[in-house]
Amino acid sequence: MTHLPPPAEELRLLDTELRQLDARRALLLARRAWLITALRPPVAPLPPPPPVRRPETTAPRVQNVLLVLGGALLTIAAIAFTLVSWGRMGIAGRALVLGAVTLAALGSPVLLLRHRLRSTAEAVAGLGLALTVLDVYALHEVALPDTNGLGYAAIASALLAALWTAYGLALGGTRRPTGEAAAPARLTLRLPLPTALAAAQLPLILWAAAADAGAPVMTGALLVTAALDTAVALRVPVRSVCLVAAVGAYGLGGWGSFAAGWLSWTATGPSAVARAAALLLFAAAIALAAAWRLPDTNVATWVASAGGLLTVAALGGVPRSSLPGEWTVPGYLVCAVAVLAAVRTRLPEPMRRGLALAAASVQAVAAVWALPPVAVALLGPVARVGRIWSGAPSTAREAVTPVGVPWPPYTATAPLVLVVVATVLAVAVRGTEWRPRATIGASALVWAAALVLPAALDIPYWAGMSAQGLTIVAALAYVARSAEPRPVLILLALVSSVSLACLSLAAEGTTLGVLAALTVLFAAVSGRSRLAPVAALTYATALACAVGASLGWQSPYIALLVLLVPVVAALLAARLAGSPARVPIEVTGAVAGLLAVGLAVPDQPLLALVLALCAVIAAGTAVREDRRPAGYAATALFVLAAWVRLACWGVGSVEAYTLPVTVPALLVGAFGRRKDPLTSSWTAYGAGLSVTLVPSLLTAWIDPDWPRPLLLGVAALAVTLVGARHRLRAPLVLGGGVLALDALHELAPYLVQMAGALPRWVPPALAGLVLLALGATYEQRIRDARRVREVLGRMR
Repeated sequence: MTHLPPPAEELRLLDTELRQLDARRALLLARRAWLITALRPPVAPLPPPPPVRRPETTAPRVQNVLLVLGGALLTIAAIAFTLVSWGRMGIAGRALVLGAVTLAALGSPVLLLRHRLRSTAEAVAGLGLALTVLDVYALHEVALPDTNGLGYAAIASALLAALWTAYGLALGGTRRPTGEAAAPARLTLRLPLPTALAAAQLPLILWAAAADAGAPVMTGALLVTAALDTAVALRVPVRSVCLVAAVGAYGLGGWGSFAAGWLSWTATGPSAVARAAALLLFAAAIALAAAWRLPDTNVATWVASAGGLLTVAALGGVPRSSLPGEWTVPGYLVCAVAVLAAVRTRLPEPMRRGLALAAASVQAVAAVWALPPVAVALLGPVARVGRIWSGAPSTAREAVTPVGVPWPPYTATAPLVLVVVATVLAVAVRGTEWRPRATIGASALVWAAALVLPAALDIPYWAGMSAQGLTIVAALAYVARSAEPRPVLILLALVSSVSLACLSLAAEGTTLGVLAALTVLFAAVSGRSRLAPVAALTYATALACAVGASLGWQSPYIALLVLLVPVVAALLAARLAGSPARVPIEVTGAVAGLLAVGLAVPDQPLLALVLALCAVIAAGTAVREDRRPAGYAATALFVLAAWVRLACWGVGSVEAYTLPVTVPALLVGAFGRRKDPLTSSWTAYGAGLSVTLVPSLLTAWIDPDWPRPLLLGVAALAVTLVGARHRLRAPLVLGGGVLALDALHELAPYLVQMAGALPRWVPPALAGLVLLALGATYEQRIRDARRVREVLGRMR
């Protein structure tokens, strides 16, 4: 008879055959593609193009290198002649040689330019300019050896600058006359004019050095030279001259400005301060004049910003020498505010942006200067946590300053600086885009000023506490009356409240009063922000701990007071359905519950009570439809409470700990299957049955007595029968497995005895018989196993 497999088995066989056919088809297609590629004639590769040898440099570069090298060699030769062979010739010979060579070098470019040999003319002109320097040196060595070297160099550099300028202008380009359009343009020399400007940088500086002038005169020389460079850079259209002038203006101007600023900072008398201020104002005038004429708006903005900073440094340095050190930064800040007023004038837009940038920079530096005392006033009270109720300090500065940390010097005016910067932010920034950010910054600065003011003025401790409390009240009152949410004010008030709470730890009564007031204040504005109720609950938790400690209670009894906070949080969350503050409130309540559990750990009976109360709170939360998962937490807490209570009673039976978990788990599983009949039995009953059966089985295997294995076997048999009756997989498998293992544990001693009594050949013989029997009925056993699997598969 032909054997026909079941439909499911036949479908599996057909799917296997189809997969094999698909794999074979893919293999044949891949082989066909390879054969097609192999039969195509090979394509001969194209020969690579022959390499083209390119020159490594260009002809103009070679020409320039040769000309520069030739001019350098001639200059070196002239120097060697002047230094070595000068003494071997008479005065007439000397003058004749140098004069002839110099005139030849300076006159040759005229002929070279007519023949349009411009590069050669530039090289020969450079040699001529170098020879003029040697002429000046030779004149000093022969005719004026006793004169001051620096003074002679100053005069010589001025004369050389004038001579080179005249020479460059004489050989400069001329415009073609009208009607001679066909005539070629006359070539010009580029080297003399920038060289003359470079030489013009030295006369004033060398003159100041020769006169042994002081630092103010030297600084003035630098700035005057920078001013001349600025004028040349703005008016002369020649690019090379502008480049040299710009380098001189920036270099000498920066050097002179730094020197003038150092003089202003180190000045001690009124005359020294006035001189330094005049130098700084002169430098500022140069920068502002340059910014007025610069065509590039970005460069003009930065140059105007430098001018604004120099103006602030000049004006702010005048009162610094006559006022105490605390007023140095406020003096500069007032000058910056005055410079900011120029933004409202009719100056060009780049200058206004630059002045505004300068004023903003000074204000930013002033605000940063005021940050150290703010940080001390904000973070210093945290050190009180380690010295709770150790006694109230005498002053507010002593209260916020940790032991060993000094108060920052010269910071008495820090609150004033912060208020001024905040006022400028609130008044000056009027744009629609930056206005909200400026408002936030101004609020933060005013808050910082209020925070640091008591310590800066060093008022009494109680006055400082009151001032900080009034700041919090004012911020929260503004939040309560405002039509829009103010998260920044809430955050600042919260930070201030943390600092105030830490300050209040100095005395017992102060701690209780401050924590109670903070709880009430934040609870009053709990509807305006999600942070407010969290802060109120947090301070309520701290108040409960403080009240318990004030009453002299131990920490386990304080935990009962702390549990009031989770109760309030659960009730409040139930009324705030859909509010964004709901989840933060619940999290805060949960954290307070964990704190209560931690406080109750030393006393196990009270710990069981606290766990049970937490379970009641969680169960009450789980009553709400959207908080059903809290029931798992309630169950876990009830189980933990029961376990702790059993441990207190000295109960050692494992079933006493597992059955309180199994029974609720099975009830929850039965309820879940009633609501959703498609729920698997493993999901509904697997966890609950495993919690008791598995630990009891492990305990029974090491228990030498018979009652536990007997009771476990009875319970496992009952679970197995229930699973078979209702066709449930989880009870059937778990109960049957535990029953089999429990029976094996009970029969193990007898099996060992029987194995010892039988001959050694009996076990192998029995194993062989079993294998033969299995082999003889292999097909029938497979069919039976498949049927068992199908039966278990139909169970839920």
